Amino acid sequence: MLNVGLTGGIATGKSTVVRMLVKRGARVIDHDGLVHTLQEPGQPVWKRIIEAFGRDILDADERIDRKKLGALVFDDEQRRKELESIVHPAVLEEAQRLRDEIGRQDRQAIVLSDIPLLFEVAMQDLFDLILLIYAPPQVQILRVMKRNNLSREEAIARLKSQMPIDEKLRFADLVIRNDGTMRELEKSVDEVWQELVLRERAKRVQGSGSRV
Repeated sequence: MLNVGLTGGIATGKSTVVRMLVKRGARVIDHDGLVHTLQEPGQPVWKRIIEAFGRDILDADERIDRKKLGALVFDDEQRRKELESIVHPAVLEEAQRLRDEIGRQDRQAIVLSDIPLLFEVAMQDLFDLILLIYAPPQVQILRVMKRNNLSREEAIARLKSQMPIDEKLRFADLVIRNDGTMRELEKSVDEVWQELVLRERAKRVQGSGSRV
């Protein structure tokens, strides 16, 4: 099994690329989705967050209001680390459980762990390789302005909340560039998929174990 860390930046088109790779046979573990699931009312993570941050962060349905919680940790590094210490280990444990389950079903699986802030939280060493979905910053800005109906200044502020995409580019093993036509994107996805298949085969031949 090949374990791939997949990441990108705001408005690079990561979701589109993930759908294309799934059509080609990839298995996906959505880390953002796991966060939402683990924070469902009654779950152990939900209980620990409430104990740490109080019930004022809940909405009328007892769900965690992400905006309220985010406001508490945005400018408070200590509280942000406290939240991360609750959420991150639980997400990693659940992701590992899902990988193990996939591995039992298909030893030749190519598993994409979709992690938007993969570099920001220094998780790159957990995977066999890192795949980056890339678009130049100016393209990101224009897409964010159009998608979210924001001014240029507001869009730039959104981008500044993440590591610059060109800096991420330096750490990636494989890159899918997404600033052209859909046909060009499909071609790039095809090429990367074939490379992932080759790497999975090579890993099996070598008999090397996963780093995850």
